[in-house]
Amino acid sequence: MANLSDIIEAFIKEMFDDLPGGILEIQRNEMANQFKCAPSQINYVLTTRFTLERGYFVESRRGGGGYIRIKKLKIREDKFLREILEYIGESISGSDARAIINRLYEEDIITQREMQILYAAINKYNLPLSPSNQNIIRARIMRSIITAIMDFEARKGGEKNNDV
Repeated sequence: MANLSDIIEAFIKEMFDDLPGGILEIQRNEMANQFKCAPSQINYVLTTRFTLERGYFVESRRGGGGYIRIKKLKIREDKFLREILEYIGESISGSDARAIINRLYEEDIITQREMQILYAAINKYNLPLSPSNQNIIRARIMRSIITAIMDFEARKGGEKNNDV
């Protein structure tokens, strides 16, 4: 059985299916009431499941008329890919790298087979180094992947294609 965080995440993702613009506004307290949980549980889901590396931008405004606005970023936009490159920087954890790879798969940029290959390439057991050096090498691999996708998209004119 899925835990509450998984259920809330799935619910929010389903809400995006009905939105053509990719921007969702929700009320934290209303959602907490709906799921019979504390508003902090909603915050937890938003801060851990709807992050930049997973392809989302979350804006929050507290107060009486407060809202949470979640934007699902289009992964093919150069701006988004450049933000991911900047986010990766010189070092990235395995969990953050897997989240980025998962997002590439969700957006049909890579196939399931390619996703599994990339998971293997960044796995800590395949990088027999100290944890800090693993994160440095993992970042180099991830930057190479994102750069290759950007190059491929530029050559194809941004058309959707699974042959990455």
